[in-house]
Amino acid sequence: MSTARLFLKETLRRPGEVVAIAPSSQAVAKKMTRGLEQVDGPIVEIGPGTGSFTRVILARGVAPSRLTLLETNEAFCAMLRERFPGVRVLNRPAQDIRKIGLTDVGAVISGVPVLARPQIQREVVGRAMDIMAPGGWFSQITYSPRAPISTAMQAELGVTATYRGMVWANLPPAHVFAFHRIQH
Repeated sequence: MSTARLFLKETLRRPGEVVAIAPSSQAVAKKMTRGLEQVDGPIVEIGPGTGSFTRVILARGVAPSRLTLLETNEAFCAMLRERFPGVRVLNRPAQDIRKIGLTDVGAVISGVPVLARPQIQREVVGRAMDIMAPGGWFSQITYSPRAPISTAMQAELGVTATYRGMVWANLPPAHVFAFHRIQH
């Protein structure tokens, strides 16, 4: 089944689970994954959907054995396993990131919506930072020009946001932010 067809089918079948209106563009994927070539250690992608970011992560030279995907949609998991041999695909929510046995994670690439969802921010970004290597980063797509995590929540989580830029070539146009642990 084609990516577009599977995406549409799962969007109609599980509208609360598939929250994007279209798969992310290659332009967004490039901005989300910029810098992975210099990252050591495991890389985790949360909410990979149909694999738009996964494809670019691997194209940046990341070995499939270093990449773990956390996806809640079983049909997407099956497709991801078929299309990306050697990549660890887990049918689990992003909130399980601390439970999957990884430490010293170099980067997390997130397609999970966190804007205006403080509980999700704590459960996803906060937990990811708990297993992050020093200097690791969390890349987040959003459709708002402001960081998807408020400055108060950033302080609570001990992170700081860096704006990576806007991508017009996406439906809808997207903004990308990277979050880093505040170094003391």
